[in-house]
Amino acid sequence: MKKKFLAVAGALLFIASSVAASELTESIKKDYDGYLADLFDHFHRNPELSKVEVETAARMAAELRDSGFEVFENVGGTGVVALMKNGDGPLVMMRADMDGLPVEEKSGLPNASKKTQKDPITGNIVPTMHACGHDVHITSLVGTARQMASRKDDWSGTLMFVVQPAEERAAGAKAMRADGIWDRFGTPDYALAFHVNSNNVAGKINISEGSPYAGADTVDIIIHGVGTHGAHPHRGKDPIVLGSQIVLALQTLVARELSPRAPGVVTVGSFHSGTKHNIISDRAHLQLTVRNTSEETRKLLLDGIRRIAENMGRVAGLPEDKLPEVIISEERVPPTTNDAALARRLKAAWASAMGEETVIDLPTTGMGAEDFPFFTADPYITSVYWAIGGTPEADFERAAAGGPPVASHHSPLFKIAPEPSVRAGVQSTVVALLELMGK
Repeated sequence: MKKKFLAVAGALLFIASSVAASELTESIKKDYDGYLADLFDHFHRNPELSKVEVETAARMAAELRDSGFEVFENVGGTGVVALMKNGDGPLVMMRADMDGLPVEEKSGLPNASKKTQKDPITGNIVPTMHACGHDVHITSLVGTARQMASRKDDWSGTLMFVVQPAEERAAGAKAMRADGIWDRFGTPDYALAFHVNSNNVAGKINISEGSPYAGADTVDIIIHGVGTHGAHPHRGKDPIVLGSQIVLALQTLVARELSPRAPGVVTVGSFHSGTKHNIISDRAHLQLTVRNTSEETRKLLLDGIRRIAENMGRVAGLPEDKLPEVIISEERVPPTTNDAALARRLKAAWASAMGEETVIDLPTTGMGAEDFPFFTADPYITSVYWAIGGTPEADFERAAAGGPPVASHHSPLFKIAPEPSVRAGVQSTVVALLELMGK
């Protein structure tokens, strides 16, 4: 009798869960058709650059306020924090970044951005584009706010929605922390975020228990030489030759010093020296980006860069006071690391609510970086960062058959299928929040 009762109870619970999942799916679809589609279109047509997302921030503040949240503006610049208190329970943060990029959109879409804006860094007037999908993130956050506000009987605790500026410059999260976001609004028990991804099929949820984004350091190497006439190289010390030797030697750090199973990148993105054909300069400047997924790898790479640069200077016969200078910028980004237990918990919740076929775990192939860890690393906050697929499967099939390739993020050809992306963004976030805050 007891086994029969448990079986019946389990069946009823499954049916109730299926009905609730179906109702949520339909509710999100209705909201997308009736409201969110137009909101996405507005954001896509009107991107704004990092640190000057004034109109975007104002629109997000208005949307969240209309959804019943208490809204605070100008946090860390143009950042927005929205709170909804609903009884006892955890404080859960959901972050969406909102900045666009200085890229001219060439996607061919009917709602392609035609906007220009003054770049606050260079002072130049530049075209602007949502070339990284942040329009999906903020539209989904509004959809999530509307869903959670209508389901207050189903959850308890405090929601904190963070609309973050300047992610593309890895400055927004740090600025909001410097503005005392935790002191002012409370330190979250959990922190969540997602990114739309053109490399995955639209609507799929990719969740990893490891590190979805790498840490990044910016490194400059100043190489001092002795200038001379190009016809008399023996009378100088050529910084271009020395710089070339350093560039090649740096490749051995990943190839021969880092474990083959430990990810790391040392890329020299810029090499500047000299002014004329027949002049050997007295200075060269290398600009590097260094990527890692652990503090141990970071130390190995940075220590190795310094060792190689300085000792190659000694090989070239430079005196100690003219050895290459290695300058490591303070503007670093730590790795984004998911809490494994929370990732497994949310993966199970998504599979139950959205179907096991929707949830995938594809390996990360690149070493892109994120500033989300500035929210979660110090103090440590249990967090998960996932990806939402944004490209229709038919586009991948055409590319495989020799058609146009799927454009990468930050490309002028970048485009996202808004409906499946936004709907999956809203549903995955609502399911995650109800899992953490459900009564």
